[in-house]
Amino acid sequence: MTATEYKAGSNLEKVLASGAFAVTGECGPPKSADGSVIEAKAKLLKGYVDAVNITDNQTAVVRVCSMASGYVAQQNGVEAIMQMTCRDRNRLAMQADILGASTLGIKNILCLTGDHMSFGNHPQAKGVHDLDAINLIKMYKDMRDEKKFQCGDEMTVAPELYIGCAENPFADPFELRALRLRKKIEAGADFIQTQCIFNIPKFKQWMQEVRALGLHKEVKILAGITPIKGAGMANYMKKFVPGMDVPQEIIDRISGQEKGAPQQAEGKKLAVEMIKELAEVEGVAGVHIMAVEWEVAVPEIVEAAGLLPRPAVA
Repeated sequence: MTATEYKAGSNLEKVLASGAFAVTGECGPPKSADGSVIEAKAKLLKGYVDAVNITDNQTAVVRVCSMASGYVAQQNGVEAIMQMTCRDRNRLAMQADILGASTLGIKNILCLTGDHMSFGNHPQAKGVHDLDAINLIKMYKDMRDEKKFQCGDEMTVAPELYIGCAENPFADPFELRALRLRKKIEAGADFIQTQCIFNIPKFKQWMQEVRALGLHKEVKILAGITPIKGAGMANYMKKFVPGMDVPQEIIDRISGQEKGAPQQAEGKKLAVEMIKELAEVEGVAGVHIMAVEWEVAVPEIVEAAGLLPRPAVA
C-alpha cells in the first residue's frame, strides 16, 4: 500500500485528496498545566485552518505534551497534527503514544528528529534518538498498514494515521535535499511541511528537483510560511536559526517601516504575497502557517490570501 492509496479519514487528508489548497497552522502548548492556552488558540484558528500542528516540547523546552494538547484542540473544533520527536522517546514509548493518540481520535502525526537539548531549558538532558525520523515514519506506516509493531508482533486494531514529516529545502548540501525527501516518501510519508520559506527563488529551484524526481505526485507538499512580526525577528532568524534562509531584502523591507504595528502589518502583507506566489508553484498542495506566538495574525492572513471559506469535506 502506497502513501497515496491510504485513506486516514482525517480532515487534512480529505482536503488534500480533494485537490483543494490546504492550510495548516501551528500551536505551541503552554509551559504550565494551563489547558486554557490551547483552548484559546484552537478557538482562534477554528474555521481558518484545516488542521493545526501541536508542537512537541518545541525548542527543547518542557511544555504540555502534544497528545494532551492535541486532544484539547480537537475538543475545541480544530483537527490536530500531533508532532512526535525522536529526541525524547525510545521506540516503546513512541509506539505506545501513537496508540494512545489514536484512541483519543488524533489521526495526523508529524515525525520529527527534534531540536537539540542545548537549545532548551534542560541542556543537561540526555537525548534518546533510538530511531531517526525516517525510521519513525517507517515504524508508524508498518503499524498502520501491516498491523505490526516494530518488533514484528501483530496487533488486532491498527491506529488510523495520516503520516507527515518536515523537510528543509535550504539546508546544505542543497543538491541532496530532494533525494532526502524521496527517502521519507519511501518510508511512508503522506505529506510534508517545509521549513519557513523566505527565499522563494531557491525554494522554486528545490521544487524543480522534486518534480524532476516525480516526488510531487507521491506526497502532498505544504509550503512553510512564517509571518514576520518585526525587524528584530527577521534579523534573529537570519543570524541564529540554523537552516533558515532570509534574504537581506526581506529584512530591509520590514526595517523600512516604523516599529510596532507598521512592521507587523508589513509582515502580514509579505506573508499574503508569499502564499499567493507559492500557490502557483506546481506541486505545492497547500501552506503551513507557523505564526510563533502570533496566532492572532493567522485569520487575517488566510482571509487576505483568498483562502476562505475552508472546504467542507465528508
